Amino acid sequence: MSMYVIDIYALELAARGVVVSEPMLLAKDDNMQSINPHSGQVVRSYDPQDDAEVDRLLSAAETAFHDWKKSSFTDRAQLMKTAGATLRDRKEQLAELMADEMGKVMRDGIAEIEKCAGCCDYYADNAQRFLASHAVPTDAEDSYIAFDPLGPVLAIMPWNFPFWQIFRFAAPALMAGNVGVLKHASNVSGCALAIQDIFKTAGFPAHAFTSLLIESARVERVIRHPAIKAVTLTGSTPAGRSVATTAGSELKKTVLELGGSDAYVVLDDADLDAAVDICVKSRLINAGQSCIAAKRFIVAKSLRTQFEKAYAERFEKIRYGNPRDENSNIGPMARVDLRDEIHRQVEESIRQGARLLTGGKIPAGEGAYYPPTVLTDVMPGMVAFDEEIFGPVAAIIEASNEDHAIELANQSPFGLGAALFTRDKERANRLARRIEAGSVFINAFVKSDVRLPFGGVKQSGYGRELSWFGIQEFVNVKTIYHARIEAATGAASKASGGALE
Repeated sequence: MSMYVIDIYALELAARGVVVSEPMLLAKDDNMQSINPHSGQVVRSYDPQDDAEVDRLLSAAETAFHDWKKSSFTDRAQLMKTAGATLRDRKEQLAELMADEMGKVMRDGIAEIEKCAGCCDYYADNAQRFLASHAVPTDAEDSYIAFDPLGPVLAIMPWNFPFWQIFRFAAPALMAGNVGVLKHASNVSGCALAIQDIFKTAGFPAHAFTSLLIESARVERVIRHPAIKAVTLTGSTPAGRSVATTAGSELKKTVLELGGSDAYVVLDDADLDAAVDICVKSRLINAGQSCIAAKRFIVAKSLRTQFEKAYAERFEKIRYGNPRDENSNIGPMARVDLRDEIHRQVEESIRQGARLLTGGKIPAGEGAYYPPTVLTDVMPGMVAFDEEIFGPVAAIIEASNEDHAIELANQSPFGLGAALFTRDKERANRLARRIEAGSVFINAFVKSDVRLPFGGVKQSGYGRELSWFGIQEFVNVKTIYHARIEAATGAASKASGGALE
């Protein structure tokens, strides 16, 4: 039996100015740890909740749903606006928490919190319109489509955007009348508890949003729990297969946002300087730890030499270091094992024939750091082409013409995002439709925007988040049909007479 203690970390948060509505009871244990990737020091250890506690929390979430679904859009919107305001009030402290738990540089952490607050505002302002009943003319007196909430929705979320990934699920889910249950990545449990506290502070009913502290091995049991009505996952392709298999066996809907190996296609008429600048920025989003960060740079043969020279020069100017240091452009990888894995991928690609232009060496000293790295002469069959490299490593690939470029872009099991660089708008639109991806950005880097649907195809998953598509994923799309009274009476009489015959 675990020895529970008053949460010292909550006191540390309070010292930084983060208000917690009540002390959190946590246990010290080595099973779940948040380790600062800059220093290697343990930020906090947690005991997982046992099965009895998890069952209690899930039952409480289901009970909360029965009341929450009856609330008005006006009441929900007011609470969601307050959640957004709470995020803005705490943005610097929450950015510090991200820096300590997973290495995000402060300015990016603050921007992430601002984006979450904007998501709260967006769904507070638009949910009622997105879920308004839709009349459909038929032979009925009245027929329409209604959108009803499903119940508790389980979100299984990663560490790389520990607030944004959750709010882009939670804001639409709660505004639709569902309640949220979060299983966050174990290394960002502090973020998980902070999110739960934000909703509580904003005035949401108890258990409208619940964070579970459990190991990944126990997620299957939660998916199968009768309280859970649907599941959303952001994670790896193997994780997606596992979750989809379990949820499918229970006939529970899933939305999966999985890995990506985004192709950035630089055509022969591109603005080279602008393309290089955008491509560098996209590859280094969150130190390269983003599903939609640029990963494969497919460059027209006529521009390839100039592109790789300019690209490598800009990578060499990137400063990596302490995420709390305002002079750091990027922080460390989230964990040492993740850093070691991308180094293995780089070394294997070089053995396969790729050429290293810069980076590629693990720096001495503490921390899960990896330098911005550029590989060129990358071709299909190499690790840097075939696999997703989840870190600050760019793979430059030469294309002989536009058809070859599109072929290379599509020669991937993934299909999350892609970008095209060309001065010709007609050409861009024509080629964008040929790329197998959930989104294609032209002369810009791929990003998630609350106003636009977000998701992938192929092994990058299915379903959509954000926009009106996102809020309609976890509702019962219900047909309601009112027959004309005289027609119904006549039909009933005829049916009755027929039965007598």
